[in-house]
Amino acid sequence: MAKVITPALLASMQLGFNTSFQRGFKGYESIYPTLATIITSTSSEETYGWLGDIPDLREWIGDRQIKSLASKGYSIKNRKFEATIGVKRDDIEDDKLGLYGNRFEMLGQRAAVHPDKVLFQLINAAFSTECYDGQYFFDTDHPVGKPGSEVSVSNMQAGSGETWILADFSMPLKPFIFQKRRDYEFTAKEDAKTSDHVFMRDEYLYGVDARVNAGFGFWQMAFGSKADLTSANLRAAFTAMKELTNDEGEKLGIRPTHLIVGNTNFFKARDVLMSSQINGSTNTDQNLVKIIEAQMLD
Repeated sequence: MAKVITPALLASMQLGFNTSFQRGFKGYESIYPTLATIITSTSSEETYGWLGDIPDLREWIGDRQIKSLASKGYSIKNRKFEATIGVKRDDIEDDKLGLYGNRFEMLGQRAAVHPDKVLFQLINAAFSTECYDGQYFFDTDHPVGKPGSEVSVSNMQAGSGETWILADFSMPLKPFIFQKRRDYEFTAKEDAKTSDHVFMRDEYLYGVDARVNAGFGFWQMAFGSKADLTSANLRAAFTAMKELTNDEGEKLGIRPTHLIVGNTNFFKARDVLMSSQINGSTNTDQNLVKIIEAQMLD
């Protein structure tokens, strides 16, 4: 005998599907909160005019020196994303809902992975995508200094290997930004009396959607390399970041805290940073920074 589709049955279905979705969503440990500052967006896009102006204190002599927001014009426009699963009315009547549990759990897992995916699409293009100063995020000629006396500063090493990134995650603003206008939410469209889709297709819809995007923060907080991951190259990147200054020539106080690596460089990173000895000598780079394995890094 076919099941009778009642409001109570639909409510029970939605609860079960949502439970499976949440199990998948909570079962994945996202990496983006570690790498990016999470910003709550209040419109279709956000403009980050303050990027490029890292504030610092000075001795108060005479009037205050007011630092207004620079009109850099760097904006992050929110993007819409969705994923939808259709549940056939016949499957409900024939009591085949058990077929859908794993699909909704997988949907939840993919929703949890999605912010990482969006962020690493940005990071993997960082050698060819502009940040707030008009240069590529990882570049050799970021302008630093007062107008008319700028010098070019590099936060990259050239090469042909897999990218590795040295970063300082101790600052309030991280190298990357993840912007949320509408967070990931499970929704249902299942009322046959009001849903045209249910009426025309004999199918109930369940899905997830969000409005989010990723962008660049301060380039000074990250150093990108495609060179071989060796002690010498790591030290060169580490030293370059510590030497960075603001427009007044004062040290920014950056100290790298993490090394982000993909699959190819993961064991190289462990050799460089976790071995107590290398070729019979004490490894003075041991525990210099922490390793973050990012499988989405190209």
